[in-house]
Formats: sequence, C-alpha cells, structure tokens
Amino acid sequence: MEMWNTAPASFSVAEFTRRIKTLLETELEPVWLHGEISNFVHHSSGHMYFSLKDESAQISCVMWRSRNQGLILTPSDGMQVLCYGQVTLYEKRGNYQLDVMKMIPAGVGQLQLALERLKARLHAEGLFDEEHKQPLPLFPRRIGIVTSPTGAAIRDLVQVARRRMPSIELVLRPALVQGEGAAEDIAAAIAELNEYGDVDVLIVGRGGGSLEDLWAFNEEVVARAIYDSRIPVVSAVGHEIDFTITDFVADLRAPTPSAAAELVVPDAGELRSRLTGTVKFLRHALQRRIAHERLRLAGFRSSYGLRRPIDLVRQRRQRLDELAHLCSISLLTRLRRERLRAVNAAQRCRDLAPASVLERGYALCYREGDEAFLRSAEGLQPGETIMVQLAADRLASEIVGIHPGLTVVDDRKRPAK
Repeated sequence: MEMWNTAPASFSVAEFTRRIKTLLETELEPVWLHGEISNFVHHSSGHMYFSLKDESAQISCVMWRSRNQGLILTPSDGMQVLCYGQVTLYEKRGNYQLDVMKMIPAGVGQLQLALERLKARLHAEGLFDEEHKQPLPLFPRRIGIVTSPTGAAIRDLVQVARRRMPSIELVLRPALVQGEGAAEDIAAAIAELNEYGDVDVLIVGRGGGSLEDLWAFNEEVVARAIYDSRIPVVSAVGHEIDFTITDFVADLRAPTPSAAAELVVPDAGELRSRLTGTVKFLRHALQRRIAHERLRLAGFRSSYGLRRPIDLVRQRRQRLDELAHLCSISLLTRLRRERLRAVNAAQRCRDLAPASVLERGYALCYREGDEAFLRSAEGLQPGETIMVQLAADRLASEIVGIHPGLTVVDDRKRPAK
C-alpha cells in the first residue's frame, strides 16, 4: 500500500463550486431556449421557479420578480415558450440553472423573436436605464411633433393641445410611420428637430396597428435617435396595450397620442383656477396680517407709556433718585464700618507695641553690645552683666546666680549707656 507523507493539494467544495460557477457564467453567452414548462412555482416572493424540458432533457430555470412583472403571458405547466437567459450555478446545491431574463410564447414568430432579441441587447447597453431619462418641462412653450401629417394621431394631438393651452405652439415634422424607410425617416426627424433646437419637448408616435404596422418604432435606428436626443422625448405609439422599443428608450411613455398631449401640455383652465386660488389665498393671508398689525398698533397707541409719556419719564426719574439715595446710605454705612475696623486695628497695634508692653511692667533683657533679646538663661554665666530695658530706663544687672526656672541678678542700678 502506497503511503503519502503529505496530503495532496485539494479544494474545498465551496471553492470548486465557485470555480465551476465562474467558468459557466464567463464562457457561455446568454441564449434562447425553447421547450415546455414543467414543475412551475410562482413563489410568494414573486420569483418564478420551473423546468424547461423537451423529449430528451430538462434544465432548471429561475425568473426573478423584477424580470417577470412585464410578461405578456401567464406561465403554466405544459406551455411551450421561448426563454432568453444566462446559464448560472446555484452554489448551495451545486446545480446549474438558467437565469431567465425574457419569456415569450413559442409560437409568436420570427418578428417577435427579433424584437425580444433587440430589446435585450439595447437593455444590456443601458439605453433603457432611468439615469438617462430627462425631466419634461413644466410649462413648454413650443412642442415638436414627429408623426404622419394625415393620420388620426396628429388630429388628436392638435385637438387636445389647443383645448388645454390655446397659446401653445406646435411644430410638426412630417414623417413616414409605416413601411420601407419609415424608421430612417423618424430618426432623421428627431435629429432635425434637435438641430433646430427651438422646441422644449418632442412627441414621437402614431396611431394603433398590428406588430408589423408599428415595426418602424421597434427599429434600432429610432431607438438610438431618441437616446441621443438632447430634447426630452415622449413616446406615443399605438394604443394602451401596445409596447414598442421607443417606449422603453423615451423619457416618458404615453399610452396614446392623445394621452401624450395631456401629459405634455398644461391645462390653461386648471392653471388659471390654481392661480386664482393662490391669489385668493395670498389676499386673505395679507388681509389677516394687516388686521393683526392694526390690532398691535392699536394696542401700542392705547398703552400707558404712549398716553402719558411725561409722567412715565418723571416716574423713572423719581426711581433714579430713590436708587441714588439708597446707594448714598449704603456707601456711608460701609464707610463707617470700615472706619471703625481701622480704629480697632490701630488700637490693637498700639496695645501690642513693645513700648506698651513695657508700660505694663514688663522688661526686655539683652547682653551689652548685643541687640538680640534673651529668651532663656542658656549661655549666661554668674558674674556676667546683662542689660534690662524698662519702660523709662535701662539697668545694667550682674548675674549672681542661675537656678532652673529662675535667674538671680544683682539689682544694682547702673546708668544707661
């Protein structure tokens, strides 16, 4: 049996699964698959889980809520569909699955399939992103219109616009909206109005029709012209149930041309009503403010200070006199108290002066020639002479004996030097 001294290099299951996931998602491009739906579950979270199968194989699929809300069909078991998605790996179970981005019925034909493919590509490029959408002007002065000059769409647009705002200016750039060359003509019209520049918003659209009739508004050239427009664009194609690529690229989608006019053109009557209401509100607010200020002014005029100003001044002057008198009394009292404190301090200083102490019978002793007073008999010798200072005289005294606690001196009086 072969024995290994060291363990062989290995991956954890999670590491290896992650490598497989990276390989699948980077090497395989998104694809269209057709097959039959089975095991369909529409989860309470809004996500859809199902299998796509044919007679020989099946693949697990998931379609997230954010992608399935605009489906044109209601998926169910047994339904034949076309799914566009990216192969990915669910790491927790190690199962590969199709992350479905688009789903359409399998029998819609090549035209619808081409539409879905173009929509998916333009969406991936970011042409539908909200960050590129421009806000519409609140009060447009001039509106540019790209549509057929003879269709019902232009008549509806003009009628609604004139009814809502008679003074609005409409600039029509006639364009083909169906048939060969229509897409190029619509794109050129959008570019020309941008070059003209003197319009505030564009309405691009036509009346309803079949998928083939509306196909010009599904062409890439029209989508890119709308995306490149510096002027905000409103897409107004077909009826409310019709969706075209221009609806996703435009800054705003209107369900019909008439609705586009409703969205773009402000209603003069409504504006007039709002303006009238605002004027009334401001007038009432101003009247209330004036009435309030009048009451305040009347209160000032009736106040005691304004009715008898001289009396008010006299009262204030009297109050000042009272305060001055109080200050004078307080100052004199403080001076007397400080003077008494000074007298007492001077008396204490006099009482504690050496001369006062000597007057009370005390004496100061020191060696002759030494001005330091003696505090004890330490260092003194019998026969030594010391000086004794009295209140009026000085004595020269000879020490005749020293006893603990008592020093005996000779009381012979000598003249003071």
